[in-house]
Amino acid sequence: MGIQNDIVKFNVGGRIFQTTATTLANADRDSFFGALFDDNWDLKQPINGREFFIDRNPDCFAVLLDLLRTGDLYIPSNVPERLLYKEAMFYGLIGHVRSAKRGPFDGNRLKLSKPVTGRAPGDGTAIRAGPDGGCCVAYGSMVHVFDWMLEEHPPLNLDYQRVNDIGWVNAESVLISACERLGRGDSGMGLFSSYTGDLRYKFNVVHDNQIKSYTAGALCFSPDYKIFASCKGRSNEYGIGVWDQVTGKQIDFFYETPGWSLGEADKLQWLNGTTCLLVATLFPRKDNCYISLLDFRQKSTVWSWSDFGAPLTVDEKRARDAIAMEDCNSVCVVNEYEDLGFIDLRISGRSVRWSSRSRLMKGKMPDEPCYPKLALHNGQLFSSMNDSISVFCGPDWVLTSRLRRSYGGSICDFSIGGDRLFALHSEANVFDIWETPPTPVI
Repeated sequence: MGIQNDIVKFNVGGRIFQTTATTLANADRDSFFGALFDDNWDLKQPINGREFFIDRNPDCFAVLLDLLRTGDLYIPSNVPERLLYKEAMFYGLIGHVRSAKRGPFDGNRLKLSKPVTGRAPGDGTAIRAGPDGGCCVAYGSMVHVFDWMLEEHPPLNLDYQRVNDIGWVNAESVLISACERLGRGDSGMGLFSSYTGDLRYKFNVVHDNQIKSYTAGALCFSPDYKIFASCKGRSNEYGIGVWDQVTGKQIDFFYETPGWSLGEADKLQWLNGTTCLLVATLFPRKDNCYISLLDFRQKSTVWSWSDFGAPLTVDEKRARDAIAMEDCNSVCVVNEYEDLGFIDLRISGRSVRWSSRSRLMKGKMPDEPCYPKLALHNGQLFSSMNDSISVFCGPDWVLTSRLRRSYGGSICDFSIGGDRLFALHSEANVFDIWETPPTPVI
């Protein structure tokens, strides 16, 4: 930075602020202040005592300028926090504000931030964390979207069809998969604006050059802008559909083979290391569990496991959720008692190695059980069970923490993203927000 010591003056709403180019360079390249610099982080124009006038709130500007100077966020009592967030969004500093308010995500340090009560009368079915710290929640046929300030945006609905899954394509777009609406020929997937709730386009399934009506289930995304969804039609269009995120056009379809179950999959997961897709269809959706890795380049199943035909003496060996762990060359499964099991990805058909050390409870299930869910984030494994979420760490996946709040009933779904964990309870339509507090200043 050739002129990094230059003094820069701002007139913000009538108040004069002075700072240095070095301080402003702490902002992101795509921020308001980053636009003042060239590619070498030199100011684009000589200053020569000139002021930059900004017609915005000066009190908020003072807080954000101190954030760039020190990395710490102090909000005085005369500054409404919601107004500060909106000003931070204007300047492109919302990421700095989030980082200052929350420490790096760590499941063992999470603290309950606040509960949020839903607005729908029916039970929630799914919750998904957004990339910017917000979330979306499916209640029956409606999806409610919240930004990271927990302000609710206009709700989403795909012709009031029952929602099966939701996913964030990016911070501006939410994808909904839903049940087929019989007699209408409606397809089961649509892309919406997360800000306005407007439907941008629907996704069609084409079979034998004809558009087919279908039910879309589990969703997944790959880094090369592909959308994967389990699809169930009324004839032979069962399997995994693939669409282009940008155009919305179908680009591929993996038809399920006889005796296998892909079109009703509960879980899809893209594996970057092997460029394959994990597809899991689990109990109780099916009487037996089917997990496979699909290679779309060769249209082949490169790995598979099923408990079909296996001797089961107790129901506890049924897999209720599954997640691939590429670093460990294994698939982790969980049963209704939160026993963790591991299947070797290097050998097809390998039996499950159940880990008894992970067992937290044994006994009668609640009257309305919520089957456990799994998530892997930053090298930590998370598993929900009844009204709590357990955190497992280390090569042996030792139980290290439990997140629990009794209000709201059992946890039916949870999601991690934007440095937050969101847990959706089955009763009272409430979801909890868990955050890592910032490291204390010494």
